[in-house]
Amino acid sequence: MKENKLVKTRLKKNDTVKVVSGNARGTVGKVLFIDRKKGRLIVEGVNIVHRHTKPSPKNQQGGIIKREAPINMTNVMLMCPKTNEPTRIGSKVIKDEKTGKVSRMRLSRKSGEIVIS
Repeated sequence: MKENKLVKTRLKKNDTVKVVSGNARGTVGKVLFIDRKKGRLIVEGVNIVHRHTKPSPKNQQGGIIKREAPINMTNVMLMCPKTNEPTRIGSKVIKDEKTGKVSRMRLSRKSGEIVIS
C-alpha cells in the first residue's frame, strides 16, 4: 500500500527560480503554486499548455485558454538575491538574544546571504 508522503522542499510561493532542465531551460519565473504531495510546482510563464474549453456560465466564449502546467521541483533552482544566479539552499538556525526564540532561516549556498521571501 502506497503512503502519501509530503515532499520536503526549501522553495516557497513567490520565490524567484530558474529552470535548469527541460524544454524551458534557462527561464526565470516566480513560483505560483507548490504541490508537496506530488513534488511539483507551477512557475509563471513556464510549461504553457493549451486548454480547450466549452462555453460555460463562467466563460461565455469558450475556446482555447493558455495556462501554466506543473513541472517537477528538481528541475528548478532558487535565484540568489545577491548574485542573481541559481543557488542551492541551506538552512541556518538563528537564536534571538532578547527573547531566546530559535528560528530557522533559508541560506544561499553561493553567497551565504539569508534568503527572505
